[in-house]
Amino acid sequence: MQNIVILGATGSIGASTLSVIANNPSQFTVFGLVAHASVDKMLALCIEHQPQYAHMVDDHAAMQLKALLPVDCVTEVTSGAQALNALVTDSRTDTVMAAIVGAAGLVPTFDAVKAGKRVLLANKEALVMSGELFMATAKASGATVLPVDSEHNAIFQCLPVQVQGQLGYCDLGQHGISHILLTGSGGPFLQTDLTTLSGMTPAQACKHPNWSMGPKISVDSATMMNKGLEFIEARWLFNTQKNQLKVVIHPQSVIHSMVQYRDGSVIAQMGNPDMRTPIAHCMSYPQRIDAGVEPLDFFKVGQLSFCEPDFNRFPCLRLAMQACEQGQEATTVLNAANEIAVDAFLKGQIRFTDIAGVNHHCLASVQQTRLASIDDILQLDNQARNTAKSFINALN
Repeated sequence: MQNIVILGATGSIGASTLSVIANNPSQFTVFGLVAHASVDKMLALCIEHQPQYAHMVDDHAAMQLKALLPVDCVTEVTSGAQALNALVTDSRTDTVMAAIVGAAGLVPTFDAVKAGKRVLLANKEALVMSGELFMATAKASGATVLPVDSEHNAIFQCLPVQVQGQLGYCDLGQHGISHILLTGSGGPFLQTDLTTLSGMTPAQACKHPNWSMGPKISVDSATMMNKGLEFIEARWLFNTQKNQLKVVIHPQSVIHSMVQYRDGSVIAQMGNPDMRTPIAHCMSYPQRIDAGVEPLDFFKVGQLSFCEPDFNRFPCLRLAMQACEQGQEATTVLNAANEIAVDAFLKGQIRFTDIAGVNHHCLASVQQTRLASIDDILQLDNQARNTAKSFINALN
C-alpha cells in the first residue's frame, strides 16, 4: 500500500491520478491533496477520498475549506510553505505526484526529491528550471524519479532496464541507442495559414485536436513550446548528448515517443491519448496495473503520419532547443518568460505570435549567471518575469 500526495490535485493530472487510485484501491491510499485556491473542487475531493491532509497554497482558501468540511471528515487542512514541505517530506509519504503547472511546482517537488521520495514527475518546469541541480539531488538522496509526461514515459518504457535505473546519468550510446525521437502532434495550428496565426484567439489555441488539457499547456502545445520544454526535460532525464534528441511531428498522437537503436531498430510506445496510462505505469512501476483506459484499436487508428517541425511556424520550439544547448540558466529564463507571455495572451493583452517575441526578447536581455541553488534559480526566474512584463507593457 502506497501513501500518495498529489501536488495539483484539482487539475487534470490530479483527476487522472485519483481515477487510477479508484481502480486500484487495495494498492494506493490518498494521504495528501494539494491545490492552490479551488475550494469547491478540493472540498468534493476531501469528502470522496478522505485524505489525511488537504493543503491550500492560498491562506484564505484554506480557511474557507476548513469551514466547509463536514465535522465527520478526517482531513486536516493546512497552508503555508512550511506545512507543504512537511507534507511532501513526511515519513508516511511514499510517493509524490508532482503535477502543479509552472514554476510554482518547483519548490515542493524539489523538497520531495531531497527527502528521497518516489517522485512521479508531471511538472516539466522542475527540470526545465533546475535540471542539473534536480538530477544531482535525486542521485544524492536516493530518490526515485519517474517521468509522467506521456512522451517521456514512452521513452522510459522503450529503454533497456539498466538505463531506466540510471536516469540523469545513463550513457545512451553504451547501450546501443542512437537517437531519442520525441513526438508531438503539432497542435491545433499545424495546417493553419502562417499569415493568419497572429489573429488566433485563446479559444482557438486551447482547442487541441487530441488531448484535453488546461489552458496554459494547451497554448504551449499550439506554439509547440510544450514540446520545447519536453525537449529540455528529456535532455536531463536521459542525459542526451547533442544530436541524440530529435523532435518528430506525429499528428495522430498514437505513438507517444520512440527510441532508435544503433542496429536500425526503433522501439515505440503506443496507446490511446489518455494520461491515465503513463500515470498508472509510474505508480506501479515495475509492475502493471489497470489504468481504466480502453486498449488501442488498430482498426480504428487508420493512418499514422510523420513530418519534420517547421520552425517558421513554431519559433518557440527553436528557441527552446537553442536554450537547451546554452544550459540551465537560459532554460530558466525561457520558462519564466513563456509563463508570463502565455498568461498575457490568454488575457487578450498580446497576440498569439507575440508569445515568441516575448520569449526571444527575454533570452537576449536577461543576464544569466551561474545557478548553484534553488534560491539562485528563483531569483533569475523573477528577473525574467519582470523583463517579460515590461516588454509586454511596451508592446501595448
